[in-house]
Parts: sequence; C-alpha cells; structure tokens
Amino acid sequence: MAFNFDEAMDEIQEAINRDAQNTFSEEVINRFHNPKYMGNMENPQGYAKIKGPCGDSMEIFLSIHDEKITSAQFMTDGCATSVAAGSMACELAIGKDIKDTGKISQDEILNNLGGLPEENVHCALLASDTLIDAANNYSASKKES
Repeated sequence: MAFNFDEAMDEIQEAINRDAQNTFSEEVINRFHNPKYMGNMENPQGYAKIKGPCGDSMEIFLSIHDEKITSAQFMTDGCATSVAAGSMACELAIGKDIKDTGKISQDEILNNLGGLPEENVHCALLASDTLIDAANNYSASKKES
C-alpha cells in the first residue's frame, strides 16, 4: 500500500479543525479564517502599536470624521485569537464617537467573540489597549494642532 501524502494532510487538517471547534467559538474561527478589517491604512488620524506580554504585537489604524470613527484596521503578528480580537475591536469601534473607545473593553471584545480559553483572554486585552491608545493618539494630535 502506497502512502498518500494528500490524504494524510487532509486527515491532519480535519483533526485541527475538530480541535478548533472544540476550543473556540464559531465567531473566533470565522474571524481567524476570514478576518475583517485586517490591513494597513495610509494616513490614519489615530494609530497605535503595542507588544503584549506574550510577544504578540498589534497595530490599530483609525480614520475619524467629526469625532466619529469611520474606518478602523488592524495588523498583528500574533496567533488566531489575536487576529479575532483585533478584528472584533475594529468592528466595535466603527461608528462610535472617539471618546467612547474606552468603553470597548477586554470584556466587551470577549463577549462579542463568544469567549476565549483562559490562556488566550490576553489577546482581547491587547486589542482593547491598542484601540484605546490609537484613540488617545488621535486626541493628542488634535490638541497639538
């Protein structure tokens, strides 16, 4: 019997998918496979980059008009849960007044993702902290002008 590499890889991928479904919510899995708002933004009005305690870093870019966030994008070099948390943070920010970004907390991100395993909750904090820093960056630049 010959070894079929493609078959073996399909079996491994199926095992990975089953494990992910047992560990993460459908929302987290969907956002990892199809992240919304991932990418760089040219000339953002608000920007921040933070490196978390786990070594992952996240960048958030904000476009703001009349003190409302009209667009938000993120980049991360982190794991699947960092991608999901960054995506959710941006989605929650769009349409909000810049002064309300502080309300987009770790808990709000976790609730909207359907939760994360305990070892991954710091990813939601990284996303929240980066979003707040990007909003603060915008506010500081407005005071300077």
